Amino acid sequence: MNSPTDRRFLPATLTCLRGALLFGQAAAFAALATAPSLFAQTGSTPAKPAAPAKPTTAAAAPPRTTAGAAPREVDGGWPRDLGMKDGGDIRVFQPQIASWDGQKRIVMYSAVSYSAKGAQKPALGTVKIEADSSVAIDERLVNFSQVRLTESNFPGLPNEQLKAVVATLADAVPQGGLVLGLDRVLARLDKSQIIPRNVNGVKAEPPAIFYSTSRAVLVNLDGDPIWSPIKDNDLKFAVNTNWDLFQHAVNKTFYLRDNDSWLSAADIKGPWKPAGKLPDGFAKLPADENWKDVKAAVPGRTLDAKAMPQVFVSTTPSELILLQGAPNYLAITGTTLLWVSNTESDVFRQGKTGPIFFLISGRWFSAPEFSGPWTFATPTLPEDFKKIPLSHARSRVLASVPGTDQAAEAVLLAQIPETARVSKKEIKAPEVQYQGDPQFQPIDQTKVARATNTDKDIIKVGDLYYMCVDGVWFMGRSPNGPWEVTGSVPGEIYEIPVSSPAYPVTQVTVVEDNSDAVVFATTAAYTGMMVGWGCAVWGTGWYYPPYVYYGGFYPAYYPFYPTYGYHASYNPWTGTYSRGMAAYGPYGGAGVGARYNPRTGTYARGAAAYGPYGARGAARAYNPRTGTSAATRQGSGVYGSWGQTAVQRGNQWATTSRATNRVTGTTTRATQGSGGGEAVTRRGSQGTSGVARTGSGDVYAGRDGNVYKNEGSGWQKYDNGNWNSVATPEQRQQAQQRANDARAQGATRSTTDSSTMGQLNRDSAARVEGAQRTRDYSSTSRSSSSGSSGSYRPSGGGTRSMPRGGGGRRR
Repeated sequence: MNSPTDRRFLPATLTCLRGALLFGQAAAFAALATAPSLFAQTGSTPAKPAAPAKPTTAAAAPPRTTAGAAPREVDGGWPRDLGMKDGGDIRVFQPQIASWDGQKRIVMYSAVSYSAKGAQKPALGTVKIEADSSVAIDERLVNFSQVRLTESNFPGLPNEQLKAVVATLADAVPQGGLVLGLDRVLARLDKSQIIPRNVNGVKAEPPAIFYSTSRAVLVNLDGDPIWSPIKDNDLKFAVNTNWDLFQHAVNKTFYLRDNDSWLSAADIKGPWKPAGKLPDGFAKLPADENWKDVKAAVPGRTLDAKAMPQVFVSTTPSELILLQGAPNYLAITGTTLLWVSNTESDVFRQGKTGPIFFLISGRWFSAPEFSGPWTFATPTLPEDFKKIPLSHARSRVLASVPGTDQAAEAVLLAQIPETARVSKKEIKAPEVQYQGDPQFQPIDQTKVARATNTDKDIIKVGDLYYMCVDGVWFMGRSPNGPWEVTGSVPGEIYEIPVSSPAYPVTQVTVVEDNSDAVVFATTAAYTGMMVGWGCAVWGTGWYYPPYVYYGGFYPAYYPFYPTYGYHASYNPWTGTYSRGMAAYGPYGGAGVGARYNPRTGTYARGAAAYGPYGARGAARAYNPRTGTSAATRQGSGVYGSWGQTAVQRGNQWATTSRATNRVTGTTTRATQGSGGGEAVTRRGSQGTSGVARTGSGDVYAGRDGNVYKNEGSGWQKYDNGNWNSVATPEQRQQAQQRANDARAQGATRSTTDSSTMGQLNRDSAARVEGAQRTRDYSSTSRSSSSGSSGSYRPSGGGTRSMPRGGGGRRR
């Protein structure tokens, strides 16, 4: 700042505030978020802010949003009003982000209006805020702790009043946090400074890609069929696919359920035809939840030739481009690209005769024709892909175009850790079961070994054993335990390469190890999202064969994450990948329709085929080894499966805030992750951007310590109780003449250096974009239960419902 030192006040008592500013209590001031600006016209006397509403209690239910009403902004909206003990009022305008180092430490500036009791005009000033930060991606919120007001500048305000203003801000600090919408923060980051750290060894070999212009289904099997007998029945079922696929032992025929109809074939690869009469074994299936969907489809609807789908069967992870008729090409303005609009897949073409581009699992593949051959294309994408507008119905693909702001943000979000404080005494390790004696296989490039014949991730290091379950590390002195929570994980484990199916455990790190608890951190890579080629991609690209054991009546089958096989597409509103469509199977995902229980030796069928989404809803994390899912759109994350007694999640503040519009509870600071992008906001560099009025108020804190506003007709600076226009560079060229005119008219014109003007323009553009994105997210959250969206602008692409969720029980 360039203001005189006697206008500043740096109170030592604010070195560490008691939590964070009252700004986070959105419900208390929700009505004020849409109130008119204090300053309606240039030079006009501002109206006194309304008294703040009474805060809502923590137990109060959030107000309902009526149909057609504008969605509530996720952080409650801006500006915020505070009442003073002496009857004065303080209005705090939306903070402007200066830097966000490593997504751990943030620096912000905010304009503040102070109206003393009975004053005709407010005193306007700026404050500099420094704080630690934590992020709840699911709720799109950023929380700040250890907040400090390191600078304040109120020109013309007497020192005693300045102390009172700053003290009020300090007093308005209940336990909790300063909450700001994540999209408001992201909109101000300099994306060019986010440097992706690609995961070494991630692969991009194209999967088998099938293509059809008529109704078709894709039956993915995780290797050769694994057939399980059914007690007292001559039918067997395939456990390593999410389809209801059967083999009749008597007539050697295969049967496939497609919704309420049945297909049959003499060979599993086809050709398939309508099944006709089913074997008697279908009517004798056990009367339990496992077979509910199958029995409901017996005897089944008769299929005619027109309703008969084309059936693709693959024993390797595969994908399907399913078009409704011939390709329907729609031009994308300003580019040579054509969008293929009559498919759920993300397919584009460069001109009607150019190469075809297909995006799946965050990777681009290209081919001269739909029939192939396909090659990896992400590093060589045409520049026109960067020009796809945000309003396009499939602008979500921008997150997978290297060099775009959207790709940089996706990388950043993928590498923000989720933390939890785990009690060493209260948490109990799950039961471990092996098929026979424990078996360990050495992991290439390391000195450790992994257990192969159990559904748990257990790593042998020397004479000790380490088990990772849902983001928590346990240690035992034998492969059977007993197990206890540990905050000491050997460094050798973090050398496990991506070629090993045990790689995800390297994404669970220890942040703090105390006598009674351990703070763990996980990133999206733990549940399958990697960083490669400057983008957030799904899966490692490696195929990990499952473990299969035929020692009992039922074959034991333990699968791993696949990269392909369930139509994974990026969801810009959750920062995660959503899974497939109806053509990929009745239980969603791919590869698994049954989960083996090593304790009981039986299967749970329809148990949410693995992938980033479960069968019955939008789940951020899914563990195929245990069959547990966590993190719906309402947010619980990896640690949600542990409950809330022994595990205190670091983003619990966001869940509370979302439910009650208050901020309560404890925030755990994330200090470790898997590496990746680091965001830096440039300060003082030039930039061009438009200026528009926003619901957050048009008042800004200049880095020079002055307060500015822009209501669409240019910047004005607050000087000595009045708003004066700020000269532009062109106007400075005629400064003398304008100065003479101003003096003749009794007005003044202020000058501001170019670096401050550039900063204001960037902050203004970011506020407009951040407000729009926050509204977009709120609208998307309200209108879509699936969490799947094709566009960064809901009005452009809308939301796409999750196809056929499937049934079956989940454990």
